[in-house]
Formats: sequence, structure tokens, C-alpha cells
Amino acid sequence: MSDIGYADAHWMRLALEQARLAAAEGEVPVGAVVVRDGQLIATGRNAPIGNHDPSAHAEIVALRAAASALGNYRLDGCELFVTLEPCAMCSGAMLHARLKRVVFGAADQRTGAAGSVLDLFADARLNHQTEVQGGVLADEAARALQAFFKIRRVNPQPVREDALRTPESCFALLADYPWPAQYQDALAALNGLRLHYLDIPPDPGVPVSGNTVLCLHGDAAWSYAFRHHISAWTRAGHRVLAPDLIGFGKSDKPKKQALHTLDFHRRVLVEFVEHLDLYAVELTVQDRATILALALPMDAPQRFSGFRVIRTEEDVDSLAAYDAPYPDRGHRAALRAFAKLAVPGGVSAVAALVAKVRDFWTGRWSGEPQVANEAIRWINQLGRDPKLESDPD
Repeated sequence: MSDIGYADAHWMRLALEQARLAAAEGEVPVGAVVVRDGQLIATGRNAPIGNHDPSAHAEIVALRAAASALGNYRLDGCELFVTLEPCAMCSGAMLHARLKRVVFGAADQRTGAAGSVLDLFADARLNHQTEVQGGVLADEAARALQAFFKIRRVNPQPVREDALRTPESCFALLADYPWPAQYQDALAALNGLRLHYLDIPPDPGVPVSGNTVLCLHGDAAWSYAFRHHISAWTRAGHRVLAPDLIGFGKSDKPKKQALHTLDFHRRVLVEFVEHLDLYAVELTVQDRATILALALPMDAPQRFSGFRVIRTEEDVDSLAAYDAPYPDRGHRAALRAFAKLAVPGGVSAVAALVAKVRDFWTGRWSGEPQVANEAIRWINQLGRDPKLESDPD
């Protein structure tokens, strides 16, 4: 390989690293770098979903960064390396920037504008000509794209564009979690997202209590946290429901932290309870619970009969299982958001909800007084117990 070939491979590997970072954030894995005189000027990776910007392709992001770094929108003498053949939009921007050279990895037979579908760079009528070379580390670039889209093909239900769905293979080796997965996507609040939950009936032959144990996990866990308790409840004649909040466990995972508000998650849970028409609900909260759990009965008090907090066991297996739903940073937006929401103080929406919840449990709960006492004790404890805090990253 010539010196130029080694240099091209070096810069393309940096572009591939940007592509991997894009994939980790749930974006199509395309990365780009801009180079001048053998020096790295700028990097870019796909971000149209995260930035809410249809023009935020890796090449455009890199061009903007390079123009800012050089103080000139003309990028004379610069070379751009990108892992996927550029589209018409990006090719046009490259020509306007007057790049010296464009090098891409994998060809794009659907939208490529550097020779696959059309070739803007070959049109002699344009007032600037840019040298183009394709196929540099093409196999590596193609494999990154294939791996990304394979996950989406194996999921039988479509995933919303701004969300991720953890592959089932991530859960294959979990211990003590034998129950079949159930999914709900018809709730209005979900808006196309898929909620996972367990729905386990009382054991056969035992007297049915008529109560439903509704398990709500904390800010750094999912329904797996209740695995050692479920059998005891079903033996006692209870039906057990254990949903994974959106963004957690086997539920879909929106990539933007801004979606994960207490109001959104409370609306989902209220609709979930109403959709299943639950009554005599014993709200059972993991010890790392948030104010969200305490707010749920406020919307439909007639459906709830009890409230309790339980301690869940954490060992080596459970700690690994808590990480299973989150194979990369792109899947962890809810954990980052809940780390801020879990403890009241500093977030006005949380503080306002705490006040409403306290008012409900001290003055509007009409059920058993000991239930309210336990809820109030837990409200008072929030923010003081270090076990309530989390550090998902």
C-alpha cells in the first residue's frame, strides 16, 4: 500500500470511530473527518435524530465544525473522509465548500451521489471539481451498518425512529426470570412505544385473594428486581404485575432524556392500570423507588388498596442483570434522566409533584390509615437515604 493509501486508511479509521459513537447513540452509524495538510481539522457523526435536524448527516456536521475551526466556509485544500458514500445533500455541501478531495468507505446503492445512484462530482458543468475516491475500508464500514440494522430486523414490531429496543439476546442468560414477556403498545400515552410487563396469575389450586400486586421498580432497575418475591405473592393467591417503565428493562428506550418527565411516566402507568381495569391494587415499590410511585394512586385512589416498600437483593448476578437492558450509552437516556428526578430538590417539577403527593397522602387518601403513614414516611425519607440515589454512568 502506498503512503497515500496508509494515510487514507488512518483517517478512515477515525471516521469509523465516529460511526461507532453514532451507533451508540442510536443514530445510523456514519462518521466523517476533515483533514488538511495531514492534520485533523474536524470530526462529525450522524445526529439527525438527536439534534432534530434532517441535515445533521456526519458530513454536514464535520463540514460545519471544520468551517468554524478555520474561520472560513471555503475549505480549500481540505479532504473529507466519510464511512458511507455521501448523499446529494452532502455532496452539494462538499462542492460548495470547495473541498480538494472526498474519500468514502461503503457505497450506498439507494442514495449515493458519488457514483451509485448519481454522480454530482462528475458533472463538469459545476464551477468546482472535487476528486473522489470510494471503497476505502469499505468492508468495515458496511459491517457497522449491517450490525446496526440487523438489530432492527430481528425485532418483530417496528421501533419508533427516536427510540431503541434492546435485543432479546441481551436477556438470554438471566437467572431466576422464567416468566413470559408481555407487551402493551396501545396506550395513548405511549404514542407508538412498546411497554414490557409481567402478568403472573395466582398459583393453581390456591385461594384467590382478589388483590393485584403492582410492582414498580426504582430509578436504576427494572422488573427483574422483583424475581425473588413474585413466587411468594402468587402462592398467597395474588396476581402480580411488574411493568418496566419506558426506557427501562425490556421496554422501548427513547433516546432523548427530555421525554423522561414524571408527568409522562405517570400518564403511562395510569393508562396501564385503567386499560387492565385493576382494582384492589397493592402498590409495591422497590426500595430505590422515586416520587413517581407515590404519585400513582393520586390519579385513581379507588383502584388502590395498599402501599408498601420492599428491599430487593443485589448480588453479582443481579448487578449484571441490571445492566443487561443497556448495551450502550444510547439505551441509557432514562437512567440519566431519572438520576436527576429520583431525589426532590433543584428540579421545580419534582418539587411541585412532591407537594401534591404529600397533600394527597395526608388529606385525600380515604383508605387504611397505616397505608398513608407508610407513604408519608417514605416521602419524608426521599432525599436523605443514599440508597435512593443512583449513578447510572
